[in-house]
Amino acid sequence: MSAPALPTTMTDDSISGFPEVAFGRSGDGFLVARVADTAFAMLPARDGRHYLATGWRIGRPIAEWKLSDFYGHSGELADESAFRAKIAENAEHQRERRALARREIGSTAHTPWGTSQGATVYTEGVVCYSTAGHGGFHLSAERNRSVHPMLRARGGWYEEDEGWAIVAITFPQLFTSYERRCAARTIKDSWPDAWEAIFGTVLQPGESREKDRRAFEQEHAHDWIVVSAITSDQHPGFVEVVATPGGRRGAGTEERRFLVPSDEYRIGRFGLVVDETRHAVYSGPSSFIAWQGRTSP
Repeated sequence: MSAPALPTTMTDDSISGFPEVAFGRSGDGFLVARVADTAFAMLPARDGRHYLATGWRIGRPIAEWKLSDFYGHSGELADESAFRAKIAENAEHQRERRALARREIGSTAHTPWGTSQGATVYTEGVVCYSTAGHGGFHLSAERNRSVHPMLRARGGWYEEDEGWAIVAITFPQLFTSYERRCAARTIKDSWPDAWEAIFGTVLQPGESREKDRRAFEQEHAHDWIVVSAITSDQHPGFVEVVATPGGRRGAGTEERRFLVPSDEYRIGRFGLVVDETRHAVYSGPSSFIAWQGRTSP
């Protein structure tokens, strides 16, 4: 069945026509879209899957865009509906961000990540700094007192990978809907105890990566969990793995080697649990340099 026709241009004028959204096909046939200056493409991945790719200010008509114009990877896409949902989400984000009227300023302030190369003022006392290698928020002493004690950082510095989410849930009015959703996901994944205390809820399995990790480690505390792996040179079709009880590491930790069929080797979210009924203990020649000349117990 052929794909439905795509509208050439769709404009959202809730704030003076911003942002303009356009859909189409690239020169090499991929489904693409433009939201203001940001370009998106639905590109093929392995096993019939797709992923969302991004580009910036492609100065040619959509029909002339090429695969080489896209460099960012923004996660998997199930289908065209998922692609369109991502475009709508980004348009909403850009529209709301413009309405927030954040101010870009020059800055050479000292930060925990080096000298600032610029900054964005969200409001008085809430500033996001960028440096050559990293960045993050700084809250004034007064603003920092508003952060829940379980999440509060001394000095008011919150790095951009995860710490920013603490700022976002503390001052949600300064962030877009999309940013607030991402922040909630980050807090649940990284600081589930704080989330439960702040919002008076209990996160269920699948709602927090950290809680799921703890449950996994408790359930498999005495199982052999893979800590390193290499394709076996001695046994084609197998992966040679080193495993420890509960996946623990460090001096004095017992290690064993196993052979796992290549088609069964799947790391999973928190590691591969060795099935001792299927995966044989291995004490032969090793493909691990550090194990060459050693024998397993």
